[in-house]
Amino acid sequence: MKITEIWRYPVKTMAGEKLQRVRIGPLGIEGDRVVHVEDALGQVITSRTHPRFLGHKGTLGSDGEPLVDNRPWDSPAVAVEVVNIAGPGAKLVRYDGVERFDVLPLLVATDGAIAAFGHDHRRLRPNIVIGGVEGLAEREWPGGCLRIGEVLIGVQDLRLRCIMTAYDPDTLVQDKEITRSIYRRFDGKLALNCFVIEGGEITVGDEVQLVRGRACAESVAAPTNSGILG
Repeated sequence: MKITEIWRYPVKTMAGEKLQRVRIGPLGIEGDRVVHVEDALGQVITSRTHPRFLGHKGTLGSDGEPLVDNRPWDSPAVAVEVVNIAGPGAKLVRYDGVERFDVLPLLVATDGAIAAFGHDHRRLRPNIVIGGVEGLAEREWPGGCLRIGEVLIGVQDLRLRCIMTAYDPDTLVQDKEITRSIYRRFDGKLALNCFVIEGGEITVGDEVQLVRGRACAESVAAPTNSGILG
């Protein structure tokens, strides 16, 4: 098994950037989901209710600062577009705490499950895609660990999917049948909620090993976060 894709989403709920190499720290891929959208009352807004955000792309600039469509995330032009989508008082907010994640800091998908899904895998918004996995083998991985060079990732459980999977990542056209099919065919769950045990750098093409048994079992008791960003 090998890493075939790496994705980072510097601005929560917007499209992300495909990368060749990243550094993984205690809270997952460095720079991931460090900016999110809030309404006038300070409530977090996502593409579940405002899918037009998926039409904008978050990246990190050379200085490590988030960009929206190649513009500084805190620029006046971006602020106007956020209000246009989410209404008066909506704004982008930077927050680096652990609560910024839906569940856990990393979402790992496999090529076998993606093939079974049968649609654009960007709908699943993975951080890491692993190739060379047969069929739905990922469903047997919870409780194990993934060794990628010096990096060790704990696999907690399968990710329960939401309505965001219904939106085409390019056209933003909604097809609710795609989300329904995930519930009908996969019990609502695809890809894996994961957490970092040992950090380091990973690169597309790196070998991935599934680790089971006592060596991994002592490291997989990581708590699930409540996820303020939904």
